[in-house]
Amino acid sequence: MKSNGIIHSDRIMKAMNSVDRGNYVPRKSEAYEDSPQLIGHGATISAPHMHAYATEHLLPYLHPGAKVLDIGSGSGYLVSVLHELVSPGGKVVGIDHIPELVDSSIHNLKKDGRGESIENGEIIMIAGDGRLGYPSAGPYDAIHVGAAASKVPQELIDQLAKPGRMFIPVGDYSQYIEHIDKDEHGNVTRSQVMAVRYVPLTDKALQTGGPMN
Repeated sequence: MKSNGIIHSDRIMKAMNSVDRGNYVPRKSEAYEDSPQLIGHGATISAPHMHAYATEHLLPYLHPGAKVLDIGSGSGYLVSVLHELVSPGGKVVGIDHIPELVDSSIHNLKKDGRGESIENGEIIMIAGDGRLGYPSAGPYDAIHVGAAASKVPQELIDQLAKPGRMFIPVGDYSQYIEHIDKDEHGNVTRSQVMAVRYVPLTDKALQTGGPMN
């Protein structure tokens, strides 16, 4: 990825090299391919290049001691990478609306040697509606959203720190990654970064095909 111009930062190289993707995927034989994998419950772990893009775009806000919210945390892989980038002293909150995925992500994180970080509160994994965020641990210097929203949830904008940045895919058919930037005075600006195709940021029932609650 570095030789192809996707990764520019040595910090991101070091962080991604510190996290073994084999601990977060069901098929270890495909763990190191640059492709997404199904992880169950209608969810996927993104291709490594998409995690690299996300961390590159958020990097100015991923400093030691920073707070980060990862929405659609799935396998827990990106939570682990983000934790590397905000340590020491930082906090990463991962939220997913599938409780079984949250349970498996905690197992994955512990398998990857991050049990102590969970115990001391540096990593928090929550089952809930990511569109509402997790205000009690905010505000967040960086927010990553791993599924496409029809519109940017105001609740997430409200939980951005001053300054802070959200990386979020927006749109139904035509989708674009947007930067939602909040400056030190609380002024919010939006900019489109690149065209993408993500699964929708949706309800648990719609994702899994089960009945609406």
